[in-house]
Amino acid sequence: MVEIFKTYDGGIHKMNEAEEGCWIAMTNPSASELLDVSERYNIDIDHLRAPLDEEERSRIEIEDDYTLVLVDIPSLEERNGKDRYITIPLAIIIAKEVIITVCLEETSILKSFMDGRVKGFYTHMKTRFILQILYKNASVFLQYLRIIDHKSEEIEHKLHQSTKNRELIELLELEKSLVYFTTSLRANEVVLEKLMKTESIKKYPEDTELLEDVIIENKQAIEMSNIYSGILSGMMDAFASVISNNLNIVMKFLATVTIVLSIPTMVASFYGMNFDNIPLGHNPFGFYIVTVGALCLTGTIAYFFAKKDLF
Repeated sequence: MVEIFKTYDGGIHKMNEAEEGCWIAMTNPSASELLDVSERYNIDIDHLRAPLDEEERSRIEIEDDYTLVLVDIPSLEERNGKDRYITIPLAIIIAKEVIITVCLEETSILKSFMDGRVKGFYTHMKTRFILQILYKNASVFLQYLRIIDHKSEEIEHKLHQSTKNRELIELLELEKSLVYFTTSLRANEVVLEKLMKTESIKKYPEDTELLEDVIIENKQAIEMSNIYSGILSGMMDAFASVISNNLNIVMKFLATVTIVLSIPTMVASFYGMNFDNIPLGHNPFGFYIVTVGALCLTGTIAYFFAKKDLF
């Protein structure tokens, strides 16, 4: 899908045809759409296809007619009924006449620009537009990190009462998401530092200040991701030990109960043998005496185990 936008008259408007100063937003474009844009603006089609590969790395490439800025952005996908946080590439291409974005799926980062919810946004101010996208990207990373932290707290409460692996698996998924986030944020940091040193991209004084804000926001996201990752890793180790300890307690209790219940069984087995000279065998109260004796012995051993905190 290809959408064309341009800011004028104090707002952003959707266009039918591209013209100078426009923003061309390509979301999971078809091969023909990629070819049309490639031929019209003299852009290497491999650069247009790059963000459609989820494994593509963040980077900046400067060509004669355009500059490619490729960064990772956070995304949310559903797997087995659970939300999973991943990162996907986003390409921003600065051509001579227009600015082009290419992404594999629709993202809230670009949606906020399309809906006109970003102040000071103009499609013809290409450098500022890039920096605004990168700032919004870092903000969304921070937002998702807070959600992950909130989810980990919810799972932590469940783990206090659980002896199953389901919650630990959920924590593992969150930890994997944090690893993806940390890796992507570090790659984006390299892009931002290179962007600051790139002379071919025209920067105004206010744009330099905005770029510094983006770098600070990105560093904050990296720090938060590292902190949450460390907390999750420690939490998983701790609760794995807790679950193992709970299992040991249950097994100890069952072993104790088995020993206690085996006493009356053993006594009944002895007196169930077919011998003439069994003690109390001919006593009319023998059954009651044996039963009471077995119960007393069972109670004594149970009391002993309870004193040793084995129940």
